[in-house]
Amino acid sequence: MFELNTTHLEHFTIGIGIQLLLWPVFGRWAAAGMSVAVFLGREIAQHEAKGGGGNAVPWYYGLVYHWNMDSVLDVAAPLAGCVLLALAVRNWLPLKGVKRG
Repeated sequence: MFELNTTHLEHFTIGIGIQLLLWPVFGRWAAAGMSVAVFLGREIAQHEAKGGGGNAVPWYYGLVYHWNMDSVLDVAAPLAGCVLLALAVRNWLPLKGVKRG
């Protein structure tokens, strides 16, 4: 069905790293969303490039065309990592007075 490769593990790790860097400023969920948005934007840009570049294709081209299981997993891996980290930390910070956000 699908095969995980090293890029998926790299995206998982880098996604968590981006989330950890942005966390103090934006909170865990917003940082997770921004981290995943980086990878989603990267995949969309790669698909636009396959179609001839941003100026040669309609605005929706990267969202619709050239998606395969590998590119879906390139976005799903950091999504899974960031959501798991945000959920794990929610249960890990039960101290009184600790703001969860």
